[in-house]
Amino acid sequence: MKKNRFKKAWLNEHLHDPFVKRAQKENYRSRAVYKLQEIDEIHKLLRPGQIIVDLGSAPGAWSQYLSRKLGDGEGSLRGEVIALDLLPMEPVGGVRFIQGDFREAETLAQLEAALQGRGVDVVLSDMAPNLSGIASADAARIEHLADLSLEFARKWLKDDGALLIKSFHTGYFSQIVNRFKLQFKTVKTIKPKASRDRSAEVFILGLDPKPTEVKPE
Repeated sequence: MKKNRFKKAWLNEHLHDPFVKRAQKENYRSRAVYKLQEIDEIHKLLRPGQIIVDLGSAPGAWSQYLSRKLGDGEGSLRGEVIALDLLPMEPVGGVRFIQGDFREAETLAQLEAALQGRGVDVVLSDMAPNLSGIASADAARIEHLADLSLEFARKWLKDDGALLIKSFHTGYFSQIVNRFKLQFKTVKTIKPKASRDRSAEVFILGLDPKPTEVKPE
């Protein structure tokens, strides 16, 4: 009974959510697009001509936003978007999609091959682990995904690049932020309006990587 009440409450909230209604009206695949849009509008992250990697892209709302942002109005992109997710994703105009697990070396190799040695302007990550309900285990999984994103950004971001990841307030959150501060000159934590108040979700933005010797081959 308790589970059924929870489902009904969630469905009621979902149906009356203004961001859900807006996403439906504007033909976006999920309300998550407005989290990225707000961050982009405030921090001026995205612009035509960039190479952008979209991690954890399914169902594709962020990729849709990127396609519209970089689109030339004739079905082509001024720039390039490479999206990746463990789950399948319906095609998004102009976006190259790789299906695979970012934690696996084979998938990472596919992504790096697609870059063809080119530096990346912006890495976006909306990845989140499957949660077990065990706080310590879930926090460790969240930390691991953050570390993988930081490692990828360290190798591939351009000197003026940016990394934006979704994270959660866990026991490891301050450690993740500190790692961002070691790697980026500017670090911000952001709670977009489209992120529900009851959610522990928070985004971490790193701007202007600090000098590193690791560069694309």
